[in-house]
Amino acid sequence: MAQKARKPAPAAAPMIDIGINARDRERIADSLAHVLADTYTLYLRTHSYHWNVEGPMFNTLHLMFMGQYTELWNALDLIAERIRALGFPAPGTYAEFAQLSSIEEHPGVPEAMEMVRQLVKGHEAVARTARKAFPAADKAGDESTTDLLTQRLQVHEKTAWMLRSLLQ
Repeated sequence: MAQKARKPAPAAAPMIDIGINARDRERIADSLAHVLADTYTLYLRTHSYHWNVEGPMFNTLHLMFMGQYTELWNALDLIAERIRALGFPAPGTYAEFAQLSSIEEHPGVPEAMEMVRQLVKGHEAVARTARKAFPAADKAGDESTTDLLTQRLQVHEKTAWMLRSLLQ
């Protein structure tokens, strides 16, 4: 997936001197933009499934999906604010997210267990995208970003496992 060059904050902004050079900050922000896009796409899917789930597991899945989309919603701010702290604008349009996300759109309303399967795939996709962001952050000694990515990986791997358990 081709990365779109991110533009730094306007020239009027003060210079950023956090111990990470501008080129490394740009690489990290680009990687985080993909994590943000995947997270937002998964958030939308999870919230839609919360609204539209039906069947014998309605209450269980409805409540589970609500917890998951709430967690994703809160994560969006953390990821976007890290991009901003690095000195770059966070993507924020559907068009940008569609271009940056590795999660494909699936129109329509699937049956409940297919929703679970799609969410497993979505959480695994975000985990893969987060893993791809580590080298740039690690190379630059960006502990703040590596900590954020570690936390996100823990959430997505655990959530994927819990959802997969429903499919047994």
